[in-house]
Amino acid sequence: MTAAIGQPIVFNRLAVVGIGHIGSSVARAARAHGLVGELVAHDSNAATLARVRELGIVDRAEADPAAAVDGADCVIICAPLGTYGAIARAIGPHLGEGTVVTDVGSVKRGVLEVLGEAVPEGRPIVPGHPLAGTEHSGPDAGFVELFLGRWCILTPPEDADAAAVARVSALWRGMGSMVEIMSVEHHDKVLAITSHLPHLIAYTIVGTAVDLGEDLKQEVIKFSATGFRDFTRIAASNPVMWRDVFLTNKDAVLEVIQRFTEDLTALQRAIRRGDGETLEDLFKRTRDIRRGVIEAKQA
Repeated sequence: MTAAIGQPIVFNRLAVVGIGHIGSSVARAARAHGLVGELVAHDSNAATLARVRELGIVDRAEADPAAAVDGADCVIICAPLGTYGAIARAIGPHLGEGTVVTDVGSVKRGVLEVLGEAVPEGRPIVPGHPLAGTEHSGPDAGFVELFLGRWCILTPPEDADAAAVARVSALWRGMGSMVEIMSVEHHDKVLAITSHLPHLIAYTIVGTAVDLGEDLKQEVIKFSATGFRDFTRIAASNPVMWRDVFLTNKDAVLEVIQRFTEDLTALQRAIRRGDGETLEDLFKRTRDIRRGVIEAKQA
């Protein structure tokens, strides 16, 4: 069987467990690019499942996780990290021999440990993390183009089934992503600085505004400049998802917070001393990072 646009079908039946912003984008993109034969969705929220049926973005929407994964040759978990254990225990006994299990979680060490405990042998585990998303949530927030030109990092264990890794890679490439493979340890350290710390800072800055006096808070909202608006966008992300991210990647996050605190203290000292040379040097070096992001087409 081949896809309408010439790509081969990667999985005959893909089960999407958790069908919010990312999960519904996976469903839309996999269907649009003809990468799967059948799409089945499960979500623990009845209202979400009802909306998915209304949207018609999957072939079946199942309230029972066992029914959703039955007969699937790939299961992709797109739920908050804190739910992985319950999900893995619910679907583990119902996974067929050879079924590939992957995910989209922002922290990978914990994912590999949790899935490894509950998924039976003979069902390859290929953890994944698409570096894409918006601050919006729910199945209505998904869209086909979300993964175009974005990286998806895969963190398979050292003894992972090569064919399973290749199929998961093909799925993401088919949806428009660039794929990188790295260890779980390296992934969690990199994401602690590129994603987790920025979100923590955004939540903190917006939280500071929330704690201001009412009159001042209203003026902050009214006269928000570009920087603060960007922070509010980041801080509008799914609170449950980010709670789980910080708790499951706490070691790497705490390490990078310590380094950031030390750098912030040095910056505070430079301002207090009127050390303009140090400030300008820092701003020049950090500007180069922005140029690199633009040149990498990740802006």
